[in-house]
Amino acid sequence: MDAFEGIHTVCISSSPPAVSTPSPGYELLVTGSKGIALYSSHAFFGKVDSSGHQQSKHSRAKKEECPVGKLIDLEAELEPGTESGEGRGDTMLQDEAEAQRREAYSVSRLRSSSIEIREKGTEFLREQLDEAQKELKLKGEECERLSHLRNQLEQELEELTASLFEEAHKMVREANVKQATAEKQLKEAQGKIDVLQAEVTALKTLVLTSTPSSPNRQLHPQLLSPGSRGHTRHKSATLTLPQLQSESPSENAHISREEKELDSMLFAEFLSWREKPSLDRSSAFLSRIYKEDIGPCLSFTCSELSHSVQNAVENNFLTIEPVALTAISTDKASTVEFGGPKKCALSGMSHLCRHRIKLGDKENYYYISPSSRARRT
Repeated sequence: MDAFEGIHTVCISSSPPAVSTPSPGYELLVTGSKGIALYSSHAFFGKVDSSGHQQSKHSRAKKEECPVGKLIDLEAELEPGTESGEGRGDTMLQDEAEAQRREAYSVSRLRSSSIEIREKGTEFLREQLDEAQKELKLKGEECERLSHLRNQLEQELEELTASLFEEAHKMVREANVKQATAEKQLKEAQGKIDVLQAEVTALKTLVLTSTPSSPNRQLHPQLLSPGSRGHTRHKSATLTLPQLQSESPSENAHISREEKELDSMLFAEFLSWREKPSLDRSSAFLSRIYKEDIGPCLSFTCSELSHSVQNAVENNFLTIEPVALTAISTDKASTVEFGGPKKCALSGMSHLCRHRIKLGDKENYYYISPSSRARRT
């Protein structure tokens, strides 16, 4: 009996236990060669019987036959009728052990399967967590990149705005400077215009005060021969010089007012030129003026010098200045002079020359007589 020493599970029942409910009702304690003690499993170990109320009732019914905790003498002689009961008890013990093994195996399988499922679930969750962390990391990097890009764009926008404002201020400053310069130039130009107008007024006053009221016919030879002109402006042009001299100024004024005659062809040419005024000699009006007025007035014996004087008058390069007789000797040392104080360079006639002319920037002076000077002015 030493081999059976320990705690064994024994199910005492009239019918064999079901395989599906292998939970024991009593515990068998083998104490040695003296006997076996039976203990209730829920009373001895503090466990709840899995068979429920039926096994509890069955154990109470058998309580009188097999009291709990009672030692059974194993060395007593067995009655002939108890051998069959022992065989059934061994079979029951084997069945119970087999049931326990099956239960332990099923529990271990369930336990292993649950552990495997738990491990797989944990691994799956860990993989999902890793993926989520990777996605979160990627999103964080993307957010950081976008934030850096936004900061860069904001900085560029600020720089562009600053440059635009600076350029606008620069343009405004330049415009103000140009406006101030233009206003200054305008004021200077207006001042120059006022000065020139004052000079012109003074020159007009000087000319009016220095010019005689009636022209000197001896200084203007063209007035002595009015019949030589290409056209006549009034009927009195056919009168002879004695008749003009004999007439009084009032009669001449009356004739000039009442008996004037208009040259229709000359007036038509003047109107045509007035529509498009120009200094081109190709126009009929200017051609007639040069031919009938300017040409005869500026024609002298020295044709080459006359032509040069005419060009200087047209280009405003002619200079006329009076000459003192005492300064002639000093002028000869510095400039080249043509003619002399008693010979006119234009007409070639011997007259006392009180004026001299200069053509442009040249240092050549030409002495002219009073009659030649009168024809120039």
